[in-house]
Formats: sequence, structure tokens, C-alpha cells
Amino acid sequence: MSFLVIGECVADIVRGADGTERIHPGGSPANVAYGLARLGRDVTLLTQLADDPTGRLIADHLKGAGVRVEVGGVPVRTPSAVVGLDAQGGASYTFDIAWTLEAGEHDVDRPVHVHIGSIAAVTAPGAATVLAEVERLRDRATVSYDPNVRPELMGEHGEAVARVERCVALSDVVKASDEDLAWLYPGESVESVAARWLGLGPAVVLVTRGADGSLAFTGRETVFAEAPAVAVVDTVGAGDSFMSAVLDTLAGRETFDGLGAEYLARLLRRAAVAAAVTVSRAGAQPPDRAELDAAGERFTLRCGRVR
Repeated sequence: MSFLVIGECVADIVRGADGTERIHPGGSPANVAYGLARLGRDVTLLTQLADDPTGRLIADHLKGAGVRVEVGGVPVRTPSAVVGLDAQGGASYTFDIAWTLEAGEHDVDRPVHVHIGSIAAVTAPGAATVLAEVERLRDRATVSYDPNVRPELMGEHGEAVARVERCVALSDVVKASDEDLAWLYPGESVESVAARWLGLGPAVVLVTRGADGSLAFTGRETVFAEAPAVAVVDTVGAGDSFMSAVLDTLAGRETFDGLGAEYLARLLRRAAVAAAVTVSRAGAQPPDRAELDAAGERFTLRCGRVR
């Protein structure tokens, strides 16, 4: 099956707690596409890249894993993010980004699944193109969404929530972190937000909680999985690796309705292992299939229904 990922590429300028700097190819949708390609999937990324050193670095990175890169309009410069790491490897971001994706400038084969998310799904004017593409394709492709909230780029809170909920309503699978939900819906429980989103239309809502593991919600099931205990180098790209492994596991299903507790537990476990591999090394470097399978054999994670 073929995947289409629509969204931004970003050059992550990672500043360590010791003041050192490293440049890593990044951007949440680009990371998801890269992760899928690393797992052997046929994937196209519809994005924007400038013809500058960081743009060429990112393009070479993606193409090296097998991602087909389609450019919908060329920005003045490739977006960047200064990533600050704390002593525990946690990341904070300062962005220099514009998103002006244009319709009609790309040639993408008919995908079986479309993934959108992050800055590209909510930032004008390019977000309108992203949503138009999803609406055009969703009658013949399943859709996933990860809001990957960046508060400094979200604008007015109420409008941001409305934009996120529009993307949720177009999707079959939604993945968010507990930090995303806390910003979008202050004071509401994860369970309450998951129920709200399921009511908008998705079949599955997944919530990651860092070291506290992850949860999967459907209309009938709530399932949890532990997070593997690993030494964290940095958390850059962890959620994107989780998303890539989710989509790889779901590949081939025509519908995501009616997933049982055992299947959801297996889905969460595999995605959690992918994220654990990623946080154990610098930058958004997700595992390939052999690494993921080998890591999965090393970890025994508690999973099951939430009573």
C-alpha cells in the first residue's frame, strides 16, 4: 500500500544543555514519512523545501530512506527550529517557519492512506491546501492526524481548537500527547477529550504520556501500554516514530472500526518500542524494521484493558 504524508520539513538546530549545536532534518510530518520509509513502506511526502543548504540536507535525508519528495511551492528559506534540550533530554522549540503550500503543483499517486499533522494542518495559508487534499482523497483513503501542538504557532486559542477539531473530524485515527491535550483543553481529563474526539468521527484516538505509557480509545475499548525504560538521549521525534509504527501496524486494513483490546495493546506496544529506540539516540532517528523487531523482543511491557 502507498502512503501520502502532507506537511512541513524543518531543520532542527539542536542545542544541548552543554551549549553544543547539531542540525538534524526534522518536522513532524517529515519524520513520520521518514519513519514509514525506514519500515519499508511506499511513502510520498508533499511538502515545501527551499533550494538552500538545509533544504538539500533534508531532501537527501528523506530520499536516502526511500521517501519520494513532492514540492508544492518553494519558500524563500527552509523552515528551522531551535531545539533546546534540558538535562533530561526534554525538548523545547523556537520556530522560524512559513507554510504556503499551493494546490495544483504536485503529482501524487492515489494513496491508500493519508497522514497530516502539526504546523502544516493549522497554519495559513498552506493549511487550506492540506485540508482540501484530505477532503479530495478521503473517500478512497483512510486518514490519520497528529496535532503535535506548538503553542507559539497556534494563534488565538479558541480558533486553534476549532482548526484542530476540523482535522480530527476528517480523520480515522488521531494521535496526540497528553501535553497537546492539556494545551487544547485545560483542566479536562484525557478520557474526556478522547470521548469528545471520538464523537467527531475517528475510529481510534491514541494518547502518548511519555514515561507513563500510552492509551488507545475506541467506542468500546480503552487500552493502555507501558513505556519501555530506556536511557533518554533526547525526545526529538519520539511521537513521530510512535505514529510511524502505528501506521505501519495498521497497514492493509480497509477500516479501523471494531479493533479489539488485544489488537490495540499490540499496536501500542509496538509503537512504544519504536519511540523508545528513537529517544535512545540523538535526533529523529526512528528504527528500521529489523531494529524494531529486535527491540520488541527485548522489552516486556504491561498492556491491557483499563477497567
